[in-house]
Amino acid sequence: MKSTLFAFVAGLVFGIGLIVSGMANPAKVTGFLDLFGRWDPTLAFVMAGAIAVALPAFALAAPRPKSLLGVTMLLPARTPLDRRLVGGSLVFGVGWGLAGFCPGPAVVATGMGLGPALLFVVAMLGGMGLFEGLERWRQRGATPRPRAVE
Repeated sequence: MKSTLFAFVAGLVFGIGLIVSGMANPAKVTGFLDLFGRWDPTLAFVMAGAIAVALPAFALAAPRPKSLLGVTMLLPARTPLDRRLVGGSLVFGVGWGLAGFCPGPAVVATGMGLGPALLFVVAMLGGMGLFEGLERWRQRGATPRPRAVE
């Protein structure tokens, strides 16, 4: 119960931070990504601030097997760069640039009643479902069968 409450409060603080920083505003995001037009650098400061908070937190958390609430620590494992990671990063970046949303801000903007954000979230969930289906198919070792010519 305590960890659920803490997760709710952390999510609430994160969502409020996204709204206050402008990350839930697609115009602000696309302005940041428009390097050759009217570039808006303010989100770079938001990202720098997030990194400044996260680095010491990860350094403190890394050696601990459990959080202060007694929950097992699940920190990301270091993985090598591969085609899947680079390809996924490219797809993420293109989607972010085209829509002006990434997953967290899109959920927040949906809660704010922005229609394009809802469309993005639906497309995102569809893409996640498609990925899961393709990943299960790939892990089964299936290979596509050629169609029979009639």
